[in-house]
Amino acid sequence: MPAIRSATEADIPAVVDLWNRAAGPTRHAGQAPEAEQLLARDPDALLVAEHDGRIIGTLIVGWDGWRCHMHRLATEPDARRAGVARALVAEAGARARARGAVRLDAMVNTENATAIAFWERAGFQRDPEDQRWSLLL
Repeated sequence: MPAIRSATEADIPAVVDLWNRAAGPTRHAGQAPEAEQLLARDPDALLVAEHDGRIIGTLIVGWDGWRCHMHRLATEPDARRAGVARALVAEAGARARARGAVRLDAMVNTENATAIAFWERAGFQRDPEDQRWSLLL
């Protein structure tokens, strides 16, 4: 089982590499400047799964005061189906409960069938009434 911890600046190159290779469909693959800004603003928002000194999974967990939003769940292809994503989501849930969150939300691309299946297996349900609207800046 991997160790789950908050990312550090030293992790950013490995995190960005993983995002670009294994994060699934996205409109914008995160890059180092965005990851650096995230850590500067909230040092605990980026979780990493580490095994034998290697980053094998990531999850961004944002907090808005009453719920946590999860983004960029990514797992190394050779580490999939080994509990990495489940461990990251479990840690996000534990941190959310400690903050008093009442809900966990996951941002999932509608074209990513593998991710949708994961979130469904994890007990998440798609809420057809609470759709996400976005504007690219």
